[in-house]
Amino acid sequence: MDASAVAPVLRLAGQVTDPRRHNHLHPLPQMIVMALIAILCGSDGWDDVADFCLIRKEWFEGFLSLPHGIPSHDTFGRVFARLDPLQLEEVLRQWMNALNQGSGGKLIAVDGKSLRRSFEHAWDTSGMAHLVSAFASENQLVLGQLGVLDKENEIAAIPKLLAMIDLKASTVTIDAIGCQREIARQITDAKGHYVLQVKDNQPTLHAKVKALMNEAILEGMSGWKGSTFEDVDAGHGRIEIRRVWLTTEVKHLGADLLALWPSIKAIAAVERVREVIGKQPSTERHYYILSNGKCNAQRAGEIIRGHWSIENGLHYVLDVSFNEDHSRVRKGYGAENLSRLRRMGANLLRLNPTKRSIKGQRKRCEWSDDYLFQTLFRGLQPGQAPAIAR
Repeated sequence: MDASAVAPVLRLAGQVTDPRRHNHLHPLPQMIVMALIAILCGSDGWDDVADFCLIRKEWFEGFLSLPHGIPSHDTFGRVFARLDPLQLEEVLRQWMNALNQGSGGKLIAVDGKSLRRSFEHAWDTSGMAHLVSAFASENQLVLGQLGVLDKENEIAAIPKLLAMIDLKASTVTIDAIGCQREIARQITDAKGHYVLQVKDNQPTLHAKVKALMNEAILEGMSGWKGSTFEDVDAGHGRIEIRRVWLTTEVKHLGADLLALWPSIKAIAAVERVREVIGKQPSTERHYYILSNGKCNAQRAGEIIRGHWSIENGLHYVLDVSFNEDHSRVRKGYGAENLSRLRRMGANLLRLNPTKRSIKGQRKRCEWSDDYLFQTLFRGLQPGQAPAIAR
């Protein structure tokens, strides 16, 4: 690793306020860089991070100033438990922006995830950490994330998260919890579009959209301005038929409702019929509002299906490749900050053009210093510094 490349990152990490009043034996920027590198190389908790750094102590000393050696796992745990998670988030976001990947993707999925073992005591799971993430579905990158007390507080976090991201010319998808007038207005004011699922948390809107779409479907869309699309997916003893109906005749929602939701330009219904060998077929139908009146049924279906890429592209990767749901880090902001480092690691690994799994890339980072350098500073040559905090 080249010290000249790491120096700008250290300066960027120096923007995070050190939570320690006394006993600053181990500089905070160095601790942040060491923790991220250790996670890229397969570490899953503070014990692993400290062990990795201790084993690679001589290597770290080649580009980091470590006057008092390697911090213990307790020191890593205490410091990250007290570290301001919003400041750490901003530093990691600036790093991604410096790599020209800060706002990638035309489809931005917003969804929450609980860190399932982050509670303090087994008999009280109320303190479980919960994070809301914005995920660029098309290039599989995390654009930002915020911690909330629980899932019910996602409504308050979503506007703050969206404010961190450039939404211009993007389409934001959120499940029913984010179907709020203020959130819809924020997205369109930022020159973006939305596709929001409508459920009973908006009873009047849901009842009206459901009634209109069911009527249009019953009439075979005859006389309705709009389009339909059907897609069939089969495999592993399962057949799934997806049907999408979309209409731009939102005037039928009524003047009173449109006065509250002036940005609605189209409404849609998506029906999924699943047939599994040995089981009864199941059918479910969901309803959506859209702000883009030029969207057709096929594109709406792609956007709605793309929303759930956050489950496979982010949540599944964190659980399987980073063992997030098995992590027992639970003190203070420790679980939230460690999750941020995992997400940054996942972003960096996804930007690497190597066609390998995330888990395989983590192993390669551990085995090859050159591969680790290219993962941290994509596209740079040893000795060339990234455009961060120059």
